Amino acid sequence: MDAISAENKYAASGRRTRSSGMFLVLASLALAFFGWFLLTELEIIAVYLLPKPAMVWARFWQLLQDGSLMRHLSVTLLEVLSGLILGVCAASLLGYLLAKSRVVERFLSPYIVASQAVPIVAIAPLLIIWLGPGMFSKVLICALIVFFPVLVNTIVGLRSVPEELQDLMRSLKATRWQTIRYLEIPAAMPVFLGGLRIGATLAVIGAVVGEFVGADRGLGFLINVGRGQYDTALVFVAVFTLIAMAISLYGLVVLLEARLLSWRQRPEQPTLTQ
Repeated sequence: MDAISAENKYAASGRRTRSSGMFLVLASLALAFFGWFLLTELEIIAVYLLPKPAMVWARFWQLLQDGSLMRHLSVTLLEVLSGLILGVCAASLLGYLLAKSRVVERFLSPYIVASQAVPIVAIAPLLIIWLGPGMFSKVLICALIVFFPVLVNTIVGLRSVPEELQDLMRSLKATRWQTIRYLEIPAAMPVFLGGLRIGATLAVIGAVVGEFVGADRGLGFLINVGRGQYDTALVFVAVFTLIAMAISLYGLVVLLEARLLSWRQRPEQPTLTQ
């Protein structure tokens, strides 16, 4: 009974913590919105620089009704998801190879570090020139910006596996695949998912950078159009949509993390007394 009571108390405490966190988030958003409303209503900032919330809502509703917002959103979302999958797969495979071979790591590390020393904004125009302004160049830009954090976290996670557990798997005559599946993947998963959190948000940045450089579709293209026409309401709609996309992807990774690492969040079971 004591164990069941401890489990119930832990669950109730988790629910209270989540409710408190959600309240703080909503209160912060409401305060920011109220400050924005006051700035525009009191005309502290010119409307063409900071549009009124009602203007942004009207522009959003117009874009939603004519279907242009969903059309551009679908293009950017496809670029982000494709680039994220490509970057994560490449980083995971190469990260495992680098974690297991010091020779390969020393051979490739100068190129990997050099690729991250150059800002993606500088590389994007070259990729557009070489690959054209189509979707593949945007996907590749997303993959490149996702690649490094996932790669580093994969290497760190795999190298954090205790050597004693590796020896135990060898003593049990486990195959290479069994060692990967039952030891290395579960042990590296927390660190890997931390890199995936970063990569999920960076992928959105990569897509927008590619669309800034050369595109005729996507949310980055909408921002360029709004900037050229001084349509700040359109820019706000595109930016808020990008923020919602990034938060949604981050939330999906958090849910995935809670699902895969649920075994780490269980409370210690007290000893049953007589």
